[in-house]
Amino acid sequence: MRLDKYLKVSRIIKRRTIANEACDASRVELNGRPAKAGAQVKVGDIVTLHFGDTNFKFKILSVPDVVKKEDANSLYEVIYED
Repeated sequence: MRLDKYLKVSRIIKRRTIANEACDASRVELNGRPAKAGAQVKVGDIVTLHFGDTNFKFKILSVPDVVKKEDANSLYEVIYED
């Protein structure tokens, strides 16, 4: 699954266009490297988001195409939040 779609499906970022813009602005890293919106994610990948003074790092636990709002938090495990 594409990184921008995963960020939207997991409800980490509200809209896919915003996720796409964050990737274009080099605010998203995948396994320690700057990531493009089209980068493929898989279980076990580490994603880091940089928004202003906030840093959010998480590990991908599941990559479903569709998920209910209540189950969105089970798709990832927070490693670091600042």
